[in-house]
Amino acid sequence: MHIAWGSFLLALLVIVLVPGPDFVMVTRSAANGRKYGWLAAAGIVCGLCLHATAASLGLSALVVAVPAALFVVKALGVAYLVWMGLQVLRKSGKAPSGGEEPNAPLSGRSVFVRALLTDLLNPKVMLTFLTLLPQAMDPAAAPMPQAVLLSGVAVGAFAAWWLVVVPSVGKLAELLASPRRQKVFERCCGTALLAMATSIAVG
Repeated sequence: MHIAWGSFLLALLVIVLVPGPDFVMVTRSAANGRKYGWLAAAGIVCGLCLHATAASLGLSALVVAVPAALFVVKALGVAYLVWMGLQVLRKSGKAPSGGEEPNAPLSGRSVFVRALLTDLLNPKVMLTFLTLLPQAMDPAAAPMPQAVLLSGVAVGAFAAWWLVVVPSVGKLAELLASPRRQKVFERCCGTALLAMATSIAVG
């Protein structure tokens, strides 16, 4: 079995390091406490495992083959990112309704679920598994074992990245001790989520 490890790992490294909705979710959660960062990272990894399983079983390929199904996934992803972005901006005091609301206590469960949904409803994650894995696979070998192996490596790479990111955000939390700085950070996160939603919508 001759898997193209070199090109696969290089492409995977770029994908892992380029910030996306998952990165915004993890860093924003971790800024409120390392516990929430780990919960968000766990939600993201669970979403990646589901994407990897779907890709290995061919379910994602089926969605891509049916334009209507892919459109629904894409629309849900865009809608969710827009909703998240507006929620973050509203919290920062930039919502059209105006005014600032006191920060409500975070729920670990809600952080996990939001992170999970952020990953599951991101069609770019699904397409990453569908486009990256086949290019590295050996066409002469059985596809299922290769898909499982490559998917496992991809999920492991993302998990390793969060092991680096979450502890590092502690310094960011110290920086955000000032309400003014926290507001700026929240606005940047909300704007980034809206920009990502736009990117997916027009992509």
